[in-house]
Amino acid sequence: MARRRIKRLEKLKLSALLTFFRCHRGPSDDHSRIGTVGFSRVVYVNEPERLKEEGFSYPLNEVSTTKYNLGTFLPKSLFEQFRRVANFYFLVSGILALTPLAPYTAVSALAPLCVVIVATMAKEGVEDWRRKQQDHELNNRIVKVHRGNGNFEETKWKNIKVGDVIKVEKDNFFPADMILLSSNYPDGICYVETMNLDGETNLKIKQALEVTLDLKEDIKFREVRQTIKCEDPNANLYSFVGSMEWKGQQYPLSPHQLLLRDSKLRNTDYIYGAVIFTGHDTKVMQNATDPPSKRSTIEKKMDKIIYILMSSLLMIALLGSVFFGIWTKEDIRDGKLKRWYLRPDASTIFYDPKRAALASFFHLLTALMLYSYFIPISLYISIEMVKLLQALFINQDIEMYHEESDKPTHARTSNLNEELGMVDTILSDETGTLTCNMMEFIKCSIAGTAYGQGVTEVERAMAVRKGFRLDDDIENGGHKDNKIDDSPHVNGFNFKDPRIMDGNWIHEPNRDMIRDFFRLLAICHTCIAEKDENGKISYEAESPDEAAFVIAARELGFEFYKRSLTTIIIREWDPSQNVVEKRKYELLNILEFSSSRKRMSVIVKEPEGRILLLSKGADSVMFKRLARNGRKFEEDTRRHINEYSDSGLRTLVLAYRVLDDKEYKEFNEKLNAAKTSVSADRDEKIEQAADSIETDLILLGATAVEDKLQKGVPECIDKLAQAGIKIWVLTGDKMETAINIGFACSLLRQGMTQIIITLEQPDIIALEKNGDKLTIAKASKQRVMDQIEVGIKQIPPSTHVSTESFALIIDGKSLTYALEDDVKLKFLDLAIKCASVICCRSSPKQKALVTRLVKQVTHKVTLAIGDGANDVGMLQEADIGVGISGAEGMQAVMASDVAVAQFRFLERLLLVHGHWCYRRISVMV
Repeated sequence: MARRRIKRLEKLKLSALLTFFRCHRGPSDDHSRIGTVGFSRVVYVNEPERLKEEGFSYPLNEVSTTKYNLGTFLPKSLFEQFRRVANFYFLVSGILALTPLAPYTAVSALAPLCVVIVATMAKEGVEDWRRKQQDHELNNRIVKVHRGNGNFEETKWKNIKVGDVIKVEKDNFFPADMILLSSNYPDGICYVETMNLDGETNLKIKQALEVTLDLKEDIKFREVRQTIKCEDPNANLYSFVGSMEWKGQQYPLSPHQLLLRDSKLRNTDYIYGAVIFTGHDTKVMQNATDPPSKRSTIEKKMDKIIYILMSSLLMIALLGSVFFGIWTKEDIRDGKLKRWYLRPDASTIFYDPKRAALASFFHLLTALMLYSYFIPISLYISIEMVKLLQALFINQDIEMYHEESDKPTHARTSNLNEELGMVDTILSDETGTLTCNMMEFIKCSIAGTAYGQGVTEVERAMAVRKGFRLDDDIENGGHKDNKIDDSPHVNGFNFKDPRIMDGNWIHEPNRDMIRDFFRLLAICHTCIAEKDENGKISYEAESPDEAAFVIAARELGFEFYKRSLTTIIIREWDPSQNVVEKRKYELLNILEFSSSRKRMSVIVKEPEGRILLLSKGADSVMFKRLARNGRKFEEDTRRHINEYSDSGLRTLVLAYRVLDDKEYKEFNEKLNAAKTSVSADRDEKIEQAADSIETDLILLGATAVEDKLQKGVPECIDKLAQAGIKIWVLTGDKMETAINIGFACSLLRQGMTQIIITLEQPDIIALEKNGDKLTIAKASKQRVMDQIEVGIKQIPPSTHVSTESFALIIDGKSLTYALEDDVKLKFLDLAIKCASVICCRSSPKQKALVTRLVKQVTHKVTLAIGDGANDVGMLQEADIGVGISGAEGMQAVMASDVAVAQFRFLERLLLVHGHWCYRRISVMV
């Protein structure tokens, strides 16, 4: 019991390490706008009923993603059916068939129409009922809500109100948008997985305000009364402005305190939070779009054909009615009966010569009914039957069945089968769609020597294109180390090299550098080590990369074993003596990774007393920081990094330096002074302090990890590109990650010119820190327009023959301005001229807007494919939505038209089933 408690306390202390960059931001200028338009939200924490008393009306937490409800199913579904011009025509004919004008019985006119309408409505109803069941399961999930006197009761999600205090436990989803009040960690941090929102698998750190940290027990919420004022509901996932009033003091709130609905609590036992947005006010629902009504291109063309046929029918009927009117009028002339055998003197109104014009009109109506065989209602029934059979072919295709997950391909609607053969542009999510969310350590370069004999997906794809087989055993002169290959596979580790493994590194000429290299991997990170009942160590990391590094170090004899607030313990295997030694490092500082720094460092004191700075980061920043005497292997390392990049691998450079006591003391004083500063440039001072120590480094080498693609992705993309289908990737990932995966899946190729549109530029960043919103927006928009213009000029006109290919890469901030009305056409013009397009850091709303833009401007068939809740808007906006039934839940599948288990099945779905579905329907029509 005591051991378990000590272990937990050690885990709690870890959070104190993680406060360098993330959770300490100065107050934003936007806080001055609270209470004005767009920032008028008021929340009374622990007093949800007070909101109603003061006239505030906020929605409940129940959400609905269905297309219909009980009240709207009949009218909306009937409207959908009678959008088909033929159905409307037969409805009018059926109504007229009830009058004496009809040349046949009403039953024969209405029965076929009713069969078609009822069958189609039933199919729509079943599809929507499935969405309803998913909503019901979501709305009836259970969470603990404070109900007074410190009692937390289990409550359904749908009954949560704004102002409620909620307790969420480990591995559960947040039921609404909340402000973090406290967690089981002493400094109020928690780890959050936002895969359902932005597709990213790495964990985010959130931190509560210091004033609420002591609210760690249920009973302490008995007297809590707070007022939160914040921005109104909006779709921006990455920003939040608010303030909390408690005990007469105002405290600014930022995105670091915001927990979003549909994100998951990880590596944290529990948190307490105050609900600020519920139901359709939450940011994830603000990003959602209403389920659309989709019609295939063939169906729309059929409507045009029907219009032509109706026009012909009307002309024939009109011509006949005019002649009928003339002849009927001439039946009685000057009292004489011309066609006496028709008894025109005793006829009804339909043949009355005295009212020939009216008789002619009635004849027109009768003719329209009589010639109705011009309009083929049987074609609609036949098409529905053929579509159902084609959907059955898709569902039963064994070559699109995924055995590992036991999931077949499923055409969830049969309306759009033939559209699969007309796709012009595919818009794809990245994480979980193209990749497996798995990083594997596969190669490394140490002291100028390349290690690792594994083969990447990109290398295999390149080998296939060149016509020869490349396998893991065709390495190192054709011999294969059976001992290595027979060992069980370890997730995150795919490294094979007999020179390094099994302790053989001890015989390498640069063994000291190899040892330092793997020690750095085992120490320079923010992972948590957890020991299970069997004593086996597992790791929880903020990103898959970090987990892969720590696992690689462990597998090669340098096991990260334990950490506390001030120490890191490594279990190190000494191959020469075959003993495992525990080495305890004193942890002095963590200088965390950020997108601007592009590196991470730790400062530790060795058991021998040396102070070391261990650093890893992108080659673009690390090589600049090397000392003159630390560049011995720079040329070889750069060459290896380029080779790894060509193979689609993500690379990091590893380096270190030894610090003397005086130098470290000066740095630590400078860093502490920056941290305690309350000035507006606090963050800059912290970065400057870090920059000052991260210099004069000695190069150790570089790592290469593979973002494991789903099986067959490069080959599938290659085939689709050969078929003339353009592929866009819309991802929530960072730009560096997206580019790496682009290379890995053959979307980007070496030699392709990259046109990068980004606002991560020094002058824009400086303006964001000092300028007002209007100035920033104006400058940012102009910068995006300038970059688009430069990109368009780079691409030669279509009249010039050029072998050069281009790739457009744009980040989320730039995309916001690129999608504005006066810029979007230029942006699309540039994008269409590029062979590949990657949109990074895209919000769900932006994914949907890009899809809509491509669909509306190009007037060609678009297909969107994704696997998470963040892809739902994109799937609904595209002509065809394909959901991947993967690990991110069923939201994407429920919003899709076709569900597949793997991206690679898209090749067969489009190029085989799509082709034949389109051909069959076209020939039949």
